[in-house]
Amino acid sequence: MNKEQIIEAVGQEYTKWFYDNAVPSVSGKPILNGEGILTRGEFINKCKTDTEFSEKWGLKIEERELTLEERAKWLQDNKGYDLLVGNLEHDHIREVVEDEAPTKLITITYNNETIESYE
Repeated sequence: MNKEQIIEAVGQEYTKWFYDNAVPSVSGKPILNGEGILTRGEFINKCKTDTEFSEKWGLKIEERELTLEERAKWLQDNKGYDLLVGNLEHDHIREVVEDEAPTKLITITYNNETIESYE
């Protein structure tokens, strides 16, 4: 499974659980504990920020910014660039890294499977 498939599968589990446990509100929209259903973005953010919530769904999402050196290494490993790591003091090299390398590492763990992606 890739990152999107995992998030979609867990999101569907959450949606089913929510509708199985929710009650209609005065407006007719389902609520649970006074709250409406989370949007996809809200669900993902809550998994990132609320450990108890994410553990309930067996999903752990971590994001972190990559250092300039990690970004250069990524270009070296994934694009075959030769002269990047160790030459970051050169403006041209630094500019290439800043323009072409991802800035974030996203790690998703679900059912003891870990997927890393770069954005």
